[in-house]
Amino acid sequence: MPRVAGVDIPNDKKIDVALRSIYGVGPTIAIKVAQAAQISPESKVRDLSEEELNRVRDILDKQYIVEGDLRRQIQQNVRRLVEINSYRGIRHRRGLPVRGQRTKTNARTKRGARKTVAGRRQVRAKK
Repeated sequence: MPRVAGVDIPNDKKIDVALRSIYGVGPTIAIKVAQAAQISPESKVRDLSEEELNRVRDILDKQYIVEGDLRRQIQQNVRRLVEINSYRGIRHRRGLPVRGQRTKTNARTKRGARKTVAGRRQVRAKK
């Protein structure tokens, strides 16, 4: 498997799909990189020459922020929000949804498994 941006990309997939295994490369960027490297997005990775792979590596290195650099940049952005005590930073610190979603119901992915709290349910009084 060829190594691009520090990641082994799958040999048996088309180049535009294989590049998506790199953090920060989605469908649009993968197609743009393939076109900039003058490679058909339909060609398989195993069929590419070393020269074509080097062109892909160069384009990703020079034009896009991917993998470790991108992860570091996102982490620094979140850390900055937490340090300046912005609303979004507080939500990050507490592990709650950041983008305005409701939390009375749903938000289970962010909040984790349900924790039972004693005395939450009110019992109806008998008539």
